[in-house]
Amino acid sequence: MRILLVEDDRGTADAMRRGLTRYGYDVTWAATGRAALAAPEPDLVLLDLGLPDLDGLDVCRELRARGDVPLIMISGRDSETDKVVGLELGADDYLVKPFLMRELVARVRAVQRRRRGELAAGTASEPGVYGRLTVDRRAQRVLLDGAEVALRPKEFALLAFLTDRMGELLPREAIMAAVWDSNWFGSTKTLDVHVSTLRGKFGEVLRIESVRGVGYRTDVGPLPDHPEALV
Repeated sequence: MRILLVEDDRGTADAMRRGLTRYGYDVTWAATGRAALAAPEPDLVLLDLGLPDLDGLDVCRELRARGDVPLIMISGRDSETDKVVGLELGADDYLVKPFLMRELVARVRAVQRRRRGELAAGTASEPGVYGRLTVDRRAQRVLLDGAEVALRPKEFALLAFLTDRMGELLPREAIMAAVWDSNWFGSTKTLDVHVSTLRGKFGEVLRIESVRGVGYRTDVGPLPDHPEALV
């Protein structure tokens, strides 16, 4: 994966390049906004807002006008206003300095997962069939034994994500990042509420098992009759 790192401070840039390279990423460094806009399009952009020639927000705006490359803003600006403006301009995430390298890598991976999920949802030509359940990601419809079941948007997004990863043990944080996105600042209790709703609608045909301290695992079939599987 090719990452364009836009950061004016050489020391910070060198540290980030070394860290990201250790995780297997191919990193190109741009020290200015103009250099970033002149660089070949990468797979993902890490964009510092405090650049010497252009405001990082303007660079983000220009990159968004050109295409939809995944972009994470990195800044020492930690006000709610800065975060909201950055996200409204089209950033996929906003990370405040200082941060640990493993947090940055986790954010990069979360953006990758979310983008892959959006691409799969947008390009899937055939509905997914899971026993008696049919999930049509393109039409955003769910059928149970051929009859449509009404779902709210987040309920559908959660169901689509879980059924796309049948049998996998999914950490709570990964589910939140994919369905609610990695900018979610609230309690993960909302995940439990949505899982409970899906169980109420599909409990006879879809097993959503709680794994204590980790997250959820989904499979076709009824919920097991033991306390660990319940919220």
